[in-house]
Amino acid sequence: MTAVAQRVPRGDRFGAGDLLAEAAAGIGARPGRLMLTILGTVLGIASVVVTVGLAQTAAGQINKQFDAVAATQGAAEAATSSLGGDELALGTLPWDAPERAERLNGVEAAGLVSEIEAEGLEVTTVPVHDPSASRTASTPVMATSAGALAALDGRVVQGRYFDAGHDQRGDRVVVLGADAADRLGVVRVDRQPSIFIGERAYQVIGVVDDVVRRTDLLSAVILPNGTARADLGLTVPQELHLHLQVGAGPLVGSQLPTALSPDAPEKVKVGVPTGGSAVQRSVQADISAIFLALGGVALLIGGVGIANVTLLSVLERVGEIGLRRALGATRRQIAAQFMVESVVVGMLGGLVGAALGVAVVTAVSAASRWTPILDLRMVAVAALSGGLIGLLAGLYPSMKAASIEPISALRGGV
Repeated sequence: MTAVAQRVPRGDRFGAGDLLAEAAAGIGARPGRLMLTILGTVLGIASVVVTVGLAQTAAGQINKQFDAVAATQGAAEAATSSLGGDELALGTLPWDAPERAERLNGVEAAGLVSEIEAEGLEVTTVPVHDPSASRTASTPVMATSAGALAALDGRVVQGRYFDAGHDQRGDRVVVLGADAADRLGVVRVDRQPSIFIGERAYQVIGVVDDVVRRTDLLSAVILPNGTARADLGLTVPQELHLHLQVGAGPLVGSQLPTALSPDAPEKVKVGVPTGGSAVQRSVQADISAIFLALGGVALLIGGVGIANVTLLSVLERVGEIGLRRALGATRRQIAAQFMVESVVVGMLGGLVGAALGVAVVTAVSAASRWTPILDLRMVAVAALSGGLIGLLAGLYPSMKAASIEPISALRGGV
């Protein structure tokens, strides 16, 4: 019998293990340069994770603010119609509108607010009018129901707010906004100070501050509705303000007109938050777009850094490439080695950058007392994208290395 020798394919002489070993040797040959190269990718990936993470976190804070203020704020007033350029009211709000509104599911507090036309009535702390005294800006006079402060998210800093008893009896008591108290020189209410609206004296029983939904009340004198009706001719309430539960806006908006005006719901104009705010979505989208653009620029810089360092490595290792080609390495094997080196460098940078980005987002959120919001899928993609960036950045240097001829490399040329 004749023995037949089996021919071993040449391609099996350089396997995947050899490729990884060569790439690892090339990467570890220059630790300093490796650190600088990885640093560029780390900064790029970390920038993407930080910018996207902070965008999501900031959007979450915006959502929280919208929920805390806009999503819980509602109002109602009489509907109007334009007639000859003038606004004509089609109806009026009932005086018991707060009680009717608070019977609806989702309404936590309700209160009436009206501006008083107090022409010719000066608000002072003395009953005597001095013609020689310099004129000062008039202090606005407002009338509210007892529950208006809760509906407007106000806060009493001195004394108390008037109650339903004051309103029903028409007691001559007032509450001052903080700015109005400063203007009138009312420092303390425990001494039972009084102010004068025209010639009538009213006892100051409280001072309010931080009225979130109606800041104009801070500079006003506030009376009970019953007092304003008896003394200042208030005939109809102007506005009903509501404090709603989050998400109750659409339900309250559909039921409130009927509750306030059962015979003609169309005569009541209601403003409540909808299920989703277009402004909220627009702000969130704008923030995300800006941060993504900045992150993309940083990532591009990291990719260019990998490409430059890989190309420099090719130029410095021309002699090594020529020797390997002369010993039988193919163009594909040379290109694969440098491609693997570039991908590994990108992967290392991606992993470290993603971890650094998560740490930065968490630290910034903790310092600002925010709730950090991070999509873990985005973090994983950012880490893996380092390898993709390394792959793209290594294409040209790998092709450059594969095109080197052995004889030219051994002679010192490229």
